[in-house]
Amino acid sequence: MDRFAEIIAAISAWIWGPPLLILLSGTHLYLTFRLGFIQRYLWKGIKLSVRGDLNSPGDISQFGALAVALASTIGAGNIVGVATAIAAGGPGAVFWLWLTGVFGMATKYAEAVLAIHYRVKRDSGEYAGGPMYVLDRALGQKWLARLFCIFTIFAGLGMANMVQSNTLITMTQANFPTANPSTIAIVGGLLLTAGVAAILMGGIRSISRVSTFLVPAMGILYFVVCGVELFRHFDRLPATLNTILTTAFTGQAAIGGFAGATMAAAMRFGIARGLFSNESGLGSAPIAAAAAKTANSVRQGLVSATGTFWDTVIGCAITGLVVVNSGAWESGLQGSALVHLAFSEGGTWVLWGLNLSLALFVFTAIYGWAYYPEKAVEYLVGPKGILPFRIIWCAGVFVGAVSSTKMLWDFADIANALMAIPNLVTLLALTHIVRQETKTHLPHIT
Repeated sequence: MDRFAEIIAAISAWIWGPPLLILLSGTHLYLTFRLGFIQRYLWKGIKLSVRGDLNSPGDISQFGALAVALASTIGAGNIVGVATAIAAGGPGAVFWLWLTGVFGMATKYAEAVLAIHYRVKRDSGEYAGGPMYVLDRALGQKWLARLFCIFTIFAGLGMANMVQSNTLITMTQANFPTANPSTIAIVGGLLLTAGVAAILMGGIRSISRVSTFLVPAMGILYFVVCGVELFRHFDRLPATLNTILTTAFTGQAAIGGFAGATMAAAMRFGIARGLFSNESGLGSAPIAAAAAKTANSVRQGLVSATGTFWDTVIGCAITGLVVVNSGAWESGLQGSALVHLAFSEGGTWVLWGLNLSLALFVFTAIYGWAYYPEKAVEYLVGPKGILPFRIIWCAGVFVGAVSSTKMLWDFADIANALMAIPNLVTLLALTHIVRQETKTHLPHIT
């Protein structure tokens, strides 16, 4: 297993080399400028998300689709993923992660526009869409659509399932050091599996209904916990911001227990964890967007773009500030242990708030993300594959709870990349469609 983990890590490092980083970052920048900096309509997107368009075709409300997407993206990546990026790439990784969110809003917008534009109504009466339908209907690349679906299934089982459950169990074990780790893994894995199964059996409407309540509540809770920690050491913030900005371009020299990192490492881990968290360019969120009740593609595109803002520009950034501001990043710890140390100065109630936030983040990410590979399975084999997939997904929750953390993160990075590549190429090939839809509908949206 150690040798296999080394191979997975090597593949992850290779696939997340300069070509993919350039493709991902380049797509964010290209779409930002080609769409006239669509990010400037952020406030309009926020207003649309709460207003809704319930008389239009679709399965769930615009806010419901956004809540499902946020339930999927706001997970372990917002807390442990950020800490992992800092541990591997230094404080400068926070800057690249944040920048990925800012420019990634344009990519998330374009994904949703294409998803709505090319969505279909299946025999069941439900709507379906996403990169596989865009590849199929717009480009005639059915083989690539099938390949994307396969990548989505593997990415879901790795990134959104096993990584999430493993993170929650690892954090729980750290909080109860006197308890038997195996008992925590088994009992916690079973409870988490049961909760996820109960929601999945209700389909997209059940997922949307639960997410509409849980996502805002858990977001507010985590913001309060982080706000308290930053306020406690408010005097350190100027130096913290300076450290993040300078090391983003110079790398981080070895100090204390920290091994040091180059600028390339800061970029790699910051951008990789940014994609892991907000999924802009990954091709997952537009699958949920395709189910939204919306009059046109641009309305949902603007709403979807706000998801990246809340997830990364706000959520991941505040986690990065807490970890760097606490000084815990110099300890040499990684992942859950680093997060625990960063928040430990706040006392028991802060740690309990952190753990509750993480538990909710993980829970919503697991059941929310399940919808994406489920739709991929439906595209590949039809409705008959949905129930077997749900059973496999629930089994994966338990497997992740008792598996190795580092190997799961590396596997997730590989699966993310394999999903992102065909989706990014599609976005670049169909930018003219997104521009046309934007020019047609944006002037009439108030």
